[in-house]
Amino acid sequence: MGSMSEPVVRKRDAERTRAELLEVATQAFAESGYAGTRVDEIAERTQTTKRMIYYYFGGKEQLYLAVLENAYRGIRETEQSIHAGDLPPVEALRQIAELTYDHHRNHTAFIRLVSIENIHHGEFIKRLDGLRTLNQPAVDVLETVLERGRSEGSLRADVDALDVHLLISSYCFFQVANQHTFGYLFDRDLLAEDRREHLRSMIGDVVVAWMTAAD
Repeated sequence: MGSMSEPVVRKRDAERTRAELLEVATQAFAESGYAGTRVDEIAERTQTTKRMIYYYFGGKEQLYLAVLENAYRGIRETEQSIHAGDLPPVEALRQIAELTYDHHRNHTAFIRLVSIENIHHGEFIKRLDGLRTLNQPAVDVLETVLERGRSEGSLRADVDALDVHLLISSYCFFQVANQHTFGYLFDRDLLAEDRREHLRSMIGDVVVAWMTAAD
């Protein structure tokens, strides 16, 4: 009985260790970028060894790529959690927009990682061949909602799913990426908790108003 359970336990321990390493590495890379982050630092934060990190990921570059892929997987899984087919198209759009806002607010490291990648012209993300496939469902979910809305006449027909995705992502990304500059220039904290519901509903209102306007 013990011999049968031991492989399962070891597998769970390995999965937990890998997940912990990814979590800490995500924060480290988001704080210092690829060049500024040392594997020794990640090992110290996780109370493990550099050798153990190499065992699980193969090296610093592979670890960074795993962090990027995991970060994008998180937002895609959040989007998939919406049962858009069970909601009226207008309500589905609002939920997608507001849930994206929540995710970006709650995962500021994701925003920093994306910003760093763009500074370096997407140097590393271009090495993740499967990431385009991973991100396609985000557009597919929106396209399904738009098709239903067009069919029933509740949504305009001259806007495609990628347009909607761009609008939502731009607004939500800005809240985190520009919080310091915007806050300094206009003396307003974009991440203030007492403003959260207002800013959250704002993107929902914008998307719904835009998509229900006449062509």
